[in-house]
Amino acid sequence: MSLTLADVLMAVLWIGLTAYVLLGGADFGGGVWDLLAGGAAGGRRQRALVEHSIGPVWETNHVWLILVIVLMWTGIPPVFAAVTSTLYIPLTLAALGIIARGAGFAFRKASTEVWRQRLFGATFAFSSLVTPFFLGTAAGGIASGRVPPGLARGDLVGSWLNPTSVVTGLLAVATAAYLAAVYLTRDAERAGDRDLAGLFRHRALLAGLVTGALAVAGLLVLRADSPGLFRELTSGWALPFVVLSAVAGVASLVLLWRRSYLAVRVTAALAVAGLLWGWGAGQYPMLLPGLPLRTAAATDAVIAATLAALAVGALLLVPSLWWLYTTFQRPRPAPEKRPEP
Repeated sequence: MSLTLADVLMAVLWIGLTAYVLLGGADFGGGVWDLLAGGAAGGRRQRALVEHSIGPVWETNHVWLILVIVLMWTGIPPVFAAVTSTLYIPLTLAALGIIARGAGFAFRKASTEVWRQRLFGATFAFSSLVTPFFLGTAAGGIASGRVPPGLARGDLVGSWLNPTSVVTGLLAVATAAYLAAVYLTRDAERAGDRDLAGLFRHRALLAGLVTGALAVAGLLVLRADSPGLFRELTSGWALPFVVLSAVAGVASLVLLWRRSYLAVRVTAALAVAGLLWGWGAGQYPMLLPGLPLRTAAATDAVIAATLAALAVGALLLVPSLWWLYTTFQRPRPAPEKRPEP
């Protein structure tokens, strides 16, 4: 089968989606651990580490989400129309969560009174929890074939409130918390704070086990809910990605146990990416029920212009992002202990 421009577009779109899950998802996970950090005094050091880790990139990582939306809109407009019209409830809730999360994070840092810090901190933390959940429910609706082509042709509630969507939403939250714990473990070690590194190591181990259990549960639910996709995930082109995800997940737990905090970042990312690419490979080339890629894709002229514009933008974007990420991954002193209010 020859590779078409539409195939290239889908590969680029999936790379952008993977980047958003691995980077933006970890930001959401940081908010989950912020929520579970404890009281104002007891959780101060944990929240300081979360703030330092996501502070420089919490807005930047949404570039990947914008990329995915634009590529869907221009490259596969029937899919964009069907998804946004049928799943507008969870997508709207997720968008509101992103806005509230960003505002809460920014205002908490600018606030000096404790009650304001708690209010904005709670907004940031709870939004970090619900946003990946609703994004996950939307993904579950697509994966289980509940989003038919056309404007609002699917059930506006049942399309995202069903067993597959709920399990996928919980999996999205667990994955975000897992990635954040893995990343924060290394950040704490680099800062010389062994106590925090150990704390987030235990949390990463627990979150990894929960994520693995939810992934297995998701496959079992998908078997009953979408047997065609389940067969592809367990026997078709998607199987190598699923195996990669499982192997990398086990390797991550071993590396965490051995305190190999830098290497586990790679294996944890592979575990999550393998699951995501397994879904993509299992569903390809059917984007929605009865709608293959060749039918949904825009004309070659439109896709070529989109990819060309993306390539030009990448010449500026990729080096800038690389510089940003590497700059804030340099060693730093441990966060100072502030006096209790």
